[in-house]
Amino acid sequence: MLEPTHNIELPPIPAKRYFTIGEVGELCGVKPHVLRYWEQEFSQLKPVKRRGNRRYYQRHDVMMIRQIRSLLYEQGFTIGGARQKLEGDGEAEDTKKNHSVIQQMRIELEEIAQLLKR
Repeated sequence: MLEPTHNIELPPIPAKRYFTIGEVGELCGVKPHVLRYWEQEFSQLKPVKRRGNRRYYQRHDVMMIRQIRSLLYEQGFTIGGARQKLEGDGEAEDTKKNHSVIQQMRIELEEIAQLLKR
């Protein structure tokens, strides 16, 4: 059974170029040690590493983490199953990804429009 904390609504992704591991953890509802583990398990997840091996995630990384989180916590996939799903899906999955990216962008643009109206 899923923990109640896994069923939370995730906050919108701010308009930034890079995010720290702590920020990504808050945006995705996942602890930093889990993110580091997922980096080893999912080849698609490769944050930029800078001074002292500090990780900096970009928007596409955050979207990928949210997708991985959804597969594991909400859809009940195992790590191996989620890895296969991410690697093996064709155009139908790309359409879903594009749709979710468009939805996220729409939400963020509406927030920006609200700010500009003030």
